[in-house]
Amino acid sequence: MIYYSLRRLFLLVITLWLLTIFIFLLNYLFPGDPLTNMTGIRAGDEFAYNIARQAYAFDQSIFTQYWHFLEHLLSGNWGQSLVTQRPVFDDILPLLGATLELSILAMLISLVFGVSLGLYAALNLHRPADTIIMGISLSAYSVPVFWLAQLLILLFAVKLGWTPISSQINPLFDIDVVTGSILTDIVLSDVPYRAAAFADALNHLWLPVIVLAVMPLTMLIRITRDAMLDVLQKNYIRAARARGLSEARIMLRHGLPNAMQPVVRQLGLQFSILMSNIIIAEMIFNWPGIGSWLVKSIYERDYPVLQGGLLTLAALILLVNVLVELFHAWHYPQVRKELYAER
Repeated sequence: MIYYSLRRLFLLVITLWLLTIFIFLLNYLFPGDPLTNMTGIRAGDEFAYNIARQAYAFDQSIFTQYWHFLEHLLSGNWGQSLVTQRPVFDDILPLLGATLELSILAMLISLVFGVSLGLYAALNLHRPADTIIMGISLSAYSVPVFWLAQLLILLFAVKLGWTPISSQINPLFDIDVVTGSILTDIVLSDVPYRAAAFADALNHLWLPVIVLAVMPLTMLIRITRDAMLDVLQKNYIRAARARGLSEARIMLRHGLPNAMQPVVRQLGLQFSILMSNIIIAEMIFNWPGIGSWLVKSIYERDYPVLQGGLLTLAALILLVNVLVELFHAWHYPQVRKELYAER
C-alpha cells in the first residue's frame, strides 16, 4: 500500500508539473505581450513592467523564464487581473470556497440518494419500483444541465416563487466574505441575524445543488444497482442465507459493503463530471464561484484570471481523483492484491 500510495502521489506531482508547463506556454499562445499575459502588468506602466521583466527573467532563455514563473506560482504570486487589477490568487480563494460548497453538497446528496435508490431497485428487481427508478434515472441523465436548470428555475422560482433565481444570499444581509462558502461565513460572523441569513442562504442554495446532483445521482443509482445484483449472486450471500441470517443483516453486513467497491471507484469520475457541469450552473444561477469567474475571464480576455482558474480546477480534479484511488485501494484489500499481481 505504501508503494502504491507513493507511486500515485508521484504521478500526481508529475501531472501537476506538466499542467504548469501548459499554463506557462499559454502566455505565448495568447495574443498580446507574454509578460502582460503572465502578470497582468501592461507595458504602459513602464516602472512596474520593467520590475516584472526582471522578476520573471524575460531577458533570458525560456527555460529560465519558466523557472521564475514556477517560483512565483508556488509563492502565490499568480499575477493580477487585467480588468480589476487585483491579485489573482487573492480572488481565487473565496471563489474556490463557493465552488466547493456547491460541489461537496451536490456529491453528498447524489451519494446518499444514489446508493439508497440503487439498493432499493436491486432488491426489487423487475418490479414496478425497479422499473420506475431506472426509467427516471435514465431520463434524468439524458437531460442537459443547462436545460434542467432553466426548467427548474421556471417551475420553482418563477411559477411557484419558492426560491430566488440567482446569487448566494440576499444582499440586505451584510455577511463578510471569509471562506467564500456562504454557510460557513454566516456561522463565522457575529451578526445578530445569523439565523435569518442562514435560512435565506439555504433558500438560495438548494436549487443549484439539486441541478448539479442529478447527473452523478443517476449514474450512482445504476452503478449501485448493478453492483448489488452482482453481489447477490455470490456464494457467500447464498451461504449466509443458508445459515438462516436475516435479509437485513445479509444486506448490511455482507451485501452493501462489497457492492460499494465499484461505487467508490466511480466517485472520482463523477466528481470530474460535476466540476464540468458546475461551470454552467454557476453561470445560470449567477453563483460567485470559479466557474462563472472563469467564463467571465474568457469574455473579457483576462488571461491571468483564465490561467489561474484553469490551474485551480484542473488541480482540484486531479487531487480528488488521487484521493479517491488511495481510499479505494486502502479500504479494499482485494484491490491491492490485484494491483500488486499486475506488476
